[in-house]
Amino acid sequence: SAAAFKFRNAGQVCISPTRFYVQEKVVDQFADAFAKTASELKIGNGMEEGVFMGPLIAERRLAVMQEFVDDAKAHGAEVMTGGERIGNQGFFYAPTVLKNVSEDARIMNEEPFGPLAPISSFTDFDDMIARANKLEFGLAAYAFTQNGAQAALLGERIEAGMLAVNSFVVSTPETPFGGINDSGYGSEGGIEGLDAYLRTKFVTEIGV
Repeated sequence: SAAAFKFRNAGQVCISPTRFYVQEKVVDQFADAFAKTASELKIGNGMEEGVFMGPLIAERRLAVMQEFVDDAKAHGAEVMTGGERIGNQGFFYAPTVLKNVSEDARIMNEEPFGPLAPISSFTDFDDMIARANKLEFGLAAYAFTQNGAQAALLGERIEAGMLAVNSFVVSTPETPFGGINDSGYGSEGGIEGLDAYLRTKFVTEIGV
């Protein structure tokens, strides 16, 4: 599910989705299901049976997560679940789902790298594309649609080094892995991953 993919390793994964744009007709249904899954995740020591999500990497990240949440709330977002630290032992922050998040909120413009899932609705396809492409980051993107023509357009217009349509699979050993803009240059994996290890030589000859 989208929630399980988002919250693996507490969202501290480079290809973890950071912003969720959901069609207005289904946004309530999506957000409710997403929040329900998030609220049921078991948090704790990853070595213990049944634990799904562990802590943040450092104590200072707790404050950063809270700043993102508080800022989103100040911009009108609704906290559907989470939104706070869990207990006072360890660096655990609750899986958090935010709904109706403004484009002006920090979390819609910065990389949270944590268990925060901001959800915003859209009605116009072109507007959604523009909002998705507005940042200088562009590593991985994910899109879900039942419209074949829109799937093709997403592949053409989403500005990211990797795009998965109707799945969350963007990384396999035989395929290129890399981003664009501030998310990096070049690729690892696949045939493209060999480029950095090669020297291109151009030889021209005129017959003698």
